[in-house]
Amino acid sequence: MCVIWGLPYLLILVAVRDLSPAVLVLARTAIAALLLLPLAAARDELRPLRGHWIALLAFAAIEIAIPWVLLGTAEQHISSSLTALLIAAVPLVGAVIARTSGDRERLGLSSLIGLLVGLVGVGAIVGLNLEGAGVLPLSEVALVAVCYAVGPVILQRYLTGLPALGVISASLALTAFAYVPFALVSLPSEPPPWSAIWSVLGLAVICTAVAFVLFFALIAEVGPVRATVITYINPAVAALLGVAILDEHFTAGMAAGFALVLVGSVLATRRAMPLEAPAAVLDPASETV
Repeated sequence: MCVIWGLPYLLILVAVRDLSPAVLVLARTAIAALLLLPLAAARDELRPLRGHWIALLAFAAIEIAIPWVLLGTAEQHISSSLTALLIAAVPLVGAVIARTSGDRERLGLSSLIGLLVGLVGVGAIVGLNLEGAGVLPLSEVALVAVCYAVGPVILQRYLTGLPALGVISASLALTAFAYVPFALVSLPSEPPPWSAIWSVLGLAVICTAVAFVLFFALIAEVGPVRATVITYINPAVAALLGVAILDEHFTAGMAAGFALVLVGSVLATRRAMPLEAPAAVLDPASETV
């Protein structure tokens, strides 16, 4: 998951050079839904969703529809590295939610220290370079971080026990349907280049269809707060892509930052002895991974 969700920042940046954020979201979600819906239907994983449409709509909006268009809009003005740095605040937001919402999954002192150490590591990897970044794109990415922290909580509290593949495919289909009118008014005037097309395909197949199946299984295993700690590794992946593809320099700060990220992730994900076993997010019989 750390590797797969480290890719989108680069792919989104390439795609929004030629496609509007709305068109990108529609293409990404529609392709992924077309891949997953037939499989979900064949496994009879859509029928159990009846009676859960309000929660499903909320999850689709918070986890997919809102943050993905905000990411595309923000990356038209700021770098993918800076975007990844801001998204790294997701675990901190998740920790705040866990401590203020009465959730049984609470983080101890060592976990909170780990979150802070990891965030410092992210800053060392990508650098705290905010020059030229406007308030609006920074605010958009900050809102994305909040959405990414709230989405797994909705999943755990209101969609517990539902088939993972059914939830994923239905959420993607609902998002694609919602973005049709927005995409129609912002279609490109000419066919996009192959770089944009390949970016969309990578986002849809690898970073969406495959990634969400894995992410749901991860939440079932470690809980929603700890699952978001994967965002610490994403900037490291983005930095390595910059070195390999954009011919950027690998600095000592990047090396030190990556080490801090790993240490922070270990501390933040250490599981305390629970008073009672947490409820599973997914029905084990419906696991798809």
